[in-house]
Amino acid sequence: MNSSQRKFARMIGTGSYLPSKRVDNFELAQQLKLSGIETSDEWIFSRSGISARHFASSAEQTSDLAVISAQRALDAAGLVAGDIDLIILATSTPDYLGGFPSTACVVQQKLGIQTQCAAFDIQAVCSGFIYGLHLADSLIQTGAHRRVLVIGAEVFSRILDFQDRATCVLFGDGAGAVILEAANAPGILSSALHADGKYSDILCIPGQVVDGRVAGSGFLTMDGQAVFKLAVKVLEQVGLEALEKAGLVANQIDWLVPHQANIRIMEGTAKKLGIANERVLVTLGQQGNTSAASIPLALDDGIRSGKVLRGQNLLLEGVGGGFTWGAACVRY
Repeated sequence: MNSSQRKFARMIGTGSYLPSKRVDNFELAQQLKLSGIETSDEWIFSRSGISARHFASSAEQTSDLAVISAQRALDAAGLVAGDIDLIILATSTPDYLGGFPSTACVVQQKLGIQTQCAAFDIQAVCSGFIYGLHLADSLIQTGAHRRVLVIGAEVFSRILDFQDRATCVLFGDGAGAVILEAANAPGILSSALHADGKYSDILCIPGQVVDGRVAGSGFLTMDGQAVFKLAVKVLEQVGLEALEKAGLVANQIDWLVPHQANIRIMEGTAKKLGIANERVLVTLGQQGNTSAASIPLALDDGIRSGKVLRGQNLLLEGVGGGFTWGAACVRY
């Protein structure tokens, strides 16, 4: 394939969805108090930057959130569901136990897409959307696919231990979606992915399925200090790597779109990269940490609010359990 034939991936539509049930810190503190767990709005906000989060209803599955975000992305792109030829869905909370069948296949069915569209899930926890973006970009560049729907969707409220004050106040539910289309000029300028399995135990669900039952804990567990220390280090490194691959420097980035985990991590990473806080898209305060959904949620919010404009350079980056991390430079 010569240079005139080469195809690149560009973003043509984004969408997002938050469940209607919004729980602010005061309400959550009152609920936890009934179980003997003491916390407060001040305690939560000062340590995380979170004021509220959204929780899915018992009738809402990850696929339901994903479908709404996907339909909004399709509408923004001026497409119908049948125009999509691949669905990549990043989640740690699949509809079915073990992710079998994949939630991406459930989304395909709910969108009414026929068999011309492949569909699969990926698992990289909070880095999942970046992993999915990288994979979609690569498949478009090879010519294997033309229009790819990349979704990050989570119902983390189902795996939170509400007896663990350190984790249950941090996470929320939601979904975000992006449609990538083959184009003649690059939209995804670069990407970089990494993983280090020796840190697998600092953020995980330690239980296992044995004889059809969960053996051990089915709740999320986290070593907050270890995650914080490692996250700031690797996010700086992978951000610089993605910039170098794209031939950009920090002052050419219009918006940093980070995984919305903790305001200290986000601001610390921006400072190390030399990006002013005013150029960081932040939705953490009202959404909490939505894992794989957080980056596309923040991106969609930035676009729909008029902050992110066509032609601007974006740096997306995330870090999650595994331990996994990644970044991508995007020309929107």
